[in-house]
Amino acid sequence: MKASWNQLRYWSNREIIRLIVALLIGIPTLGNVPVLAQSPGKTVSLFDGKTLTGWKTVDPAHTSLWSVADSLIRSGDGVHKIPENTYLHTLKAYEDFEFRCLFRLHGDPATGMINSGIQYRSVVEGNKIIGYQADIGTGYWGDLYDEHRRGKLVGGDLRTLKHLLNETGWNSYIIRCKGNHHELYINGVKTCDYTEKEGKIPRKGVIAVQIHSGGVAQVEFRDLVITEL
Repeated sequence: MKASWNQLRYWSNREIIRLIVALLIGIPTLGNVPVLAQSPGKTVSLFDGKTLTGWKTVDPAHTSLWSVADSLIRSGDGVHKIPENTYLHTLKAYEDFEFRCLFRLHGDPATGMINSGIQYRSVVEGNKIIGYQADIGTGYWGDLYDEHRRGKLVGGDLRTLKHLLNETGWNSYIIRCKGNHHELYINGVKTCDYTEKEGKIPRKGVIAVQIHSGGVAQVEFRDLVITEL
């Protein structure tokens, strides 16, 4: 911002202090007023820790495959093979947001595929969910996948994450979506930065958690929160 000393003579002490503070910390100004970034919305929990209120399975026949125990959303028992892909989704749809959760996936790779994921900006059509998926599992960590539509969009960058990942223990996921820009983070490490170039892809949809069919596995999610941007 440019201001002459003649202009400063007519400003109040409060306006001058605002300007000095803004210049010192790098906040842009409009006139003599600092322009502050819009504050994000309130962070809310998507899971009450006791019930699946606010969630439902994509396929009603899969309701019994999801449960709550020890303040965790859980699917799979670690004893029996997962018969088919199953998803539990929010009732509310979201557009621009930052989603965070903790997750744990474990199982016996000798029995088949051990894999999970988090759907977002997804739409439910009949017993199928279509949309973006932040992938979870060996060979897929941090990938961005387009479920039931275009397949793999971006492979996860594991150069740093491989030193921090607990493949059978607890990890964190952050999904940040603003406009056509998507970012995925596992344990605070960015694995994916993607810009959607196709204008027809929906920018709003539900969030869902998944367990993939194949092996003897169990997935658990906790502390699921979202901040709408």
